[in-house]
Amino acid sequence: MYDAVIVGAGPTGLACGIELKRRGLSAVLIDKGCVVNSLYHYPTNMVFFTTPELLEIGDIPMTALNEKPVRAEALKYYRRVAEHYKLDIRQYQHVEKITGDDGNFATHSMDRHGCAQRYDSRKVILAMGYYDVPNLLNVPGEDLPKVIHYYKEAHPYFNHDVLVVGAKNSAAIAALELWWNGARVTLVHRGEGIHNNVKYWIKPNIENRIKNGEIPAYFQSTVEEIRPDSVRLKTPAGEQWLKNDFVFSMTGYRPDTTFLSEHGIHFDAGSGKPFTNPDTLESDRHGMYLAGVLVAGMHTNEIFIENGRFHGKTIADAVAAALKPTS
Repeated sequence: MYDAVIVGAGPTGLACGIELKRRGLSAVLIDKGCVVNSLYHYPTNMVFFTTPELLEIGDIPMTALNEKPVRAEALKYYRRVAEHYKLDIRQYQHVEKITGDDGNFATHSMDRHGCAQRYDSRKVILAMGYYDVPNLLNVPGEDLPKVIHYYKEAHPYFNHDVLVVGAKNSAAIAALELWWNGARVTLVHRGEGIHNNVKYWIKPNIENRIKNGEIPAYFQSTVEEIRPDSVRLKTPAGEQWLKNDFVFSMTGYRPDTTFLSEHGIHFDAGSGKPFTNPDTLESDRHGMYLAGVLVAGMHTNEIFIENGRFHGKTIADAVAAALKPTS
């Protein structure tokens, strides 16, 4: 019987594990991928927008070669933190369901060998993030293998016709790297231009490529259909057919609300945020806590590693208080 099961071994999940351990509580972390799985799936050459100290957890300093850390440095850092605190992390286990009640939960998972696992705990902390559920275009052909929701690197798309959907950071970075590496890139976005929140060293670059005609862009436009060798766009100038080999649908991601709803988590109809106690982050299912971006619901731009990492202390304090013996 663990004091807590933590679903998710990203930076926020790790922070929860550290803070529980500091309070003498036992915890096991379960992740369907590797440690900081979402960060691993970021673009290979990604540069973080933030500075190293804002990614730190567990009072372990993070160092970077330059002012802003890159993906490889972040992966190394979080591996070091997990090792330093000797966190009990079960990687490549998919949590299928959580049964029981406050004080006596059972978390059921399936490991990579197809073997069922069960973890009993007094409390459950959900820190699953949102990167695993992409926002879909919901158009014919979106299920074709050529449609990609996660940009990794540009080399495989050299000398191909590539459409990038979106105009925020991930779309702008993908479009630029693909173009730099010899892909014929077109960008389409339903808005009027590149989003204002795009990183300051990326935004003028992508806008100049568009202005010079090097990356054609269709704004106030949408993808209507995807075929094996083409795409159909709806634009202010009318319907457009483009020759196409690959589509990068960089339209963002969202929390797995289906899983949350199935486990007794309810949401505010207006904001889409799950109901939680702001002082403890306990959900309306007693004994189950939400950490990280899950707290923001569909407003995923409100919580990042920089502020989500503090949820560990809030939840650990609440769990320790709840489990404190009464006499």
